[in-house]
Amino acid sequence: MLLVGCQVPKNITYFQDAAALNNMAVNAVEQFRLRPEDKINIVVNSQNPMLDQQFTLTVRSNLSHTLGSAVAPVTTAGGSYSNNQPIAYTVDSQGTIDFPVLGKLSVAGMTRKELAQYIQDRLSDRKLVDNPIVTVEYLNIGINVLGEVNRAGRINVTKDHFTIIDAIASAGDLTINGRREDVMVCRQVDGVNQVYYVDLTNMQTLLASPAYYLQQNDLVYVAPNNKRKRESLSVGNTFATPAIWISIASLLTTITSLVIK
Repeated sequence: MLLVGCQVPKNITYFQDAAALNNMAVNAVEQFRLRPEDKINIVVNSQNPMLDQQFTLTVRSNLSHTLGSAVAPVTTAGGSYSNNQPIAYTVDSQGTIDFPVLGKLSVAGMTRKELAQYIQDRLSDRKLVDNPIVTVEYLNIGINVLGEVNRAGRINVTKDHFTIIDAIASAGDLTINGRREDVMVCRQVDGVNQVYYVDLTNMQTLLASPAYYLQQNDLVYVAPNNKRKRESLSVGNTFATPAIWISIASLLTTITSLVIK
């Protein structure tokens, strides 16, 4: 019993092979690519503010102090950014957005930097704006993290790439009862559900996994270990503790001794 009690669990420590992987080449960075239902903010800037504001849709938000009620928001194609808030472009089911003057733009599959460069080139080629600077920002891209983590929920993402390590760190790390060897990542690609399992104790397999770099709306699920599962039962972990077996052994020894006597 003492020998069993002195054992150190091997499935708790992350990246147990990290020391042997120093200077190892890793896969190319995977970035978010736009999909239908993604929302983005596009702002065009140039040396002529009156001109480039035609390409930045905004919502003018005013308050009527005399009547004490809010005026309905008005969508405009320009205006001062201090008084107007840029509105989102939503990628439709065909993977397009309706951009002022340029019309329908097919944006599905692009990164935000690729889209910014594409719009900038179109504006320059048609001589609509001189030396435009186009900025594209994500608005609703996120990852869902559930299971044995300290802060389960949806994590909003604003940068170009996001790893499973970023997701776990944002969720406050795994609890001590989370299984580190088979964290599930569920992803939908072109209407097909794909499921991956990653081992956080093995850095080599983790870095090589298609689920290391996450995509928008991925589900990361950390399953509970056996100890956590047993807690849902009425007897809980009673029979998994040394104390109960010592008591049972003592009782059996006492009974055997009495029978012999």
